[in-house]
Amino acid sequence: MSQAGRALAYAFETGALARGRAFFLRAEPLPLADVDAEQSFRPAFLRLNQATPRIEHGGYEQGLVLATKHKEENFANIARGWQLLAPGGLLVCAGANDDGAASLENQVGKAFGLEGSLSKFHCRVFWFRRSERSPPDYWLQLTSLQPVGDGSWVSQPGIFSWDRIDDGSALLVRHLPDGLAGHVADFGCGWGYLGREILSRSPGVTAIDLIDAEHRALEAARANIRDPRATLHWLDIAAEPAPSTYDAIVCNPPFHAGRAAEPALGQSVIAAAARALRPGGGFYMVANRGLPYEPLLRASFASFETLADNNKFRVSRAIR
Repeated sequence: MSQAGRALAYAFETGALARGRAFFLRAEPLPLADVDAEQSFRPAFLRLNQATPRIEHGGYEQGLVLATKHKEENFANIARGWQLLAPGGLLVCAGANDDGAASLENQVGKAFGLEGSLSKFHCRVFWFRRSERSPPDYWLQLTSLQPVGDGSWVSQPGIFSWDRIDDGSALLVRHLPDGLAGHVADFGCGWGYLGREILSRSPGVTAIDLIDAEHRALEAARANIRDPRATLHWLDIAAEPAPSTYDAIVCNPPFHAGRAAEPALGQSVIAAAARALRPGGGFYMVANRGLPYEPLLRASFASFETLADNNKFRVSRAIR
């Protein structure tokens, strides 16, 4: 359980908040009964006894929101939480100080007015009731798919590089062969940029599996890619088996610009790609050039080469 989750549990244990039927956005396992959990991130979803990737219908008397480090995602989740409440319902938010919870509390207070708050475990817990004051228009806008890039793409908060084409993905696209063919996969497809580019440039591709651990990413990818050759899979490819074997796999693992533990996740994806490729199949990956992926690529594949290397990213091709 995160520190914010512990702080939220503490608010109920001490009686600062009353227990009751509630929804829980970005849910974690908590000692609370009668809670409808929403969790769109596959690894966290699998740790819950019962959950859904998205709650569609409201009328709740209480709602819980765990804040993330992403400001726009928090705005969107709080606006969605407000929409899921019955009039007069209570929305409870919890977040870590290091992720900007104090600033978020201040903004929520200005937008709605707060009924109460507390500080515990280096986190903030704060709550307000649904009244006649609506969320800011920008927050409501963020609850749905938004145009990004040249306007032909849509995305939403809670996705890696949600509001722009990632520089690493753009570099990888420039170094992919146009002759990709057969059954292809995108491990960590995000909102579908690589997949759509491959389908538009490689007529020999007969099918492409778009795989991501974030359900919100797949919602956007579904809107961005209408090609019948594409199939979407909500999977944690670092821990769950790939749905097929492939002639080629592309990957921009969103593990290269964050916490120190993330390179291990990238290594798990590389190992998964080695298992899922057919003999002779190619693995095309872009990653931060400072991450220690080359030894594993050399050990896991028959051959390995660098296709591009700038001061930030390295594009690699490995053959099974």
